[in-house]
This record gives sequence, structure tokens and C-alpha cells, in this order.
Amino acid sequence: MPKHGRKYLEAAAKIDRDKLYSRSEAVKLIKETAFTKFDPTVEVHMRLGVDPRHAEQQVREVLNLPHGLGKTVRVLVFAEGEDARLAEEAGADYIADDELIKKIQDGWTDFDVAIAVPSMMGKVGRLGRVLGPRGLMPNPRAGTVAPGQDLPRLIEESKAGRVEFRVDRTANIHAPIGKASFTEEQLMDNLNHLLDTIKRARPAAVKGTYVHRIVMANTMGPGIRLDTSEALS
Repeated sequence: MPKHGRKYLEAAAKIDRDKLYSRSEAVKLIKETAFTKFDPTVEVHMRLGVDPRHAEQQVREVLNLPHGLGKTVRVLVFAEGEDARLAEEAGADYIADDELIKKIQDGWTDFDVAIAVPSMMGKVGRLGRVLGPRGLMPNPRAGTVAPGQDLPRLIEESKAGRVEFRVDRTANIHAPIGKASFTEEQLMDNLNHLLDTIKRARPAAVKGTYVHRIVMANTMGPGIRLDTSEALS
């Protein structure tokens, strides 16, 4: 078993592992248990009652958090010609020309969001081995494949706090909702927005309990279990 440091143990001592916390209690504890020298990201982890092996039970959505994520988001855009000019003017950090595409093929992924225009998907498709496992593959369903005129809006949303999440092979969802330095009100707003989005994304094919477990945690910090009934009310 890995040994935790003193600061982690002090933070964990503030949490009752047998208690299910309300949203407001969890948000308050999230701020109290932030112990890293950097400003940690606040994450939400959820166990869903879906079977990811079935396409009709997939859960995948995109949302724009009311208060953003509190971090610098690096946006890469696959575009050429006029579309590339629009992306550059809109604040894209990288425009993926052939040279940069080759660099990505070799394993470079020093960006947070990838957006593509449809005409570039032939080239982007060859990058699935690199981008797919990292959740960076542009996808029409996620809204990250769009015509050139939509690029300014997508780039602005991505930098402001656009979050894409999808259920993984173990039926879990992991999503950031901000930084520990956010106010309790900001974290609560972002948390509620995420939970509402997940509730609305419930597949019709899912029977029985949809959300089994919700845990909040800071980067490197202990988990705080939420009362799912209260959180989803």
C-alpha cells in the first residue's frame, strides 16, 4: 500500500469516510482539504448504472461551465487557408499544418483541446492512435468538428471553460469543475451545471439506478462522497 504524506493525512482526517455529504458540505470541504503548493483542480468522479459496451447506453456530452475552469486552455485547430486565418484571429494557440501533423503522429500532444474543420478530417483520422487515448480526437458529436464560420465561437468556448466528458469502459465519468481557489458559490454553480447535464444525458435504454456514486476531490487529495439523492435533486 502506498504511504501518504503528512499533509494528505491531515486533509483526510477532516473527512468522515462513512458519511455522504451534501453538495454545500462537499464544496466547503474541498476548499479546506486543498494542501498542495499549486492551485489544485477540483474534480468530480461518477459511477453510472450504464453498460458502456452498448452504443445505446453511451453517455457523452459537452458543457460550458458558468465560471470556467480557472486555467489556461491551449487550443489546436486543424484547418487550412481561410479557415486557418479565422482560427488564428480567434486566438487558436496552434494551427495544425502538415509539419505539425507529423509532429503529432510522433507523439506530441502539448495542447488541451483539438478542433477540426470537416475538410481536414481525412488527415486527422490518421492521428486516432495518438489523439484517441488522450481524449483529444475531434468529434462531430462533441462539437469539435465544425465549419470554419463556427471556429471563433468554439475557440472562445474552449478557452472559457468548455468541458467534454464521456463514460469510460468501467462506467465512470471524470470531469473538472474548477480550481480550489474558486469561491464556494462558483464551485457550486459549476457542480450543479455538470450534474444537470449528466442527468439530462441519461440514455433511454438505462433501467434502474442511473447514478450510483459521486465523489469530489482535489488534485492529489482525498475523496469526498456525495449523497447522490441530494446532489441530483
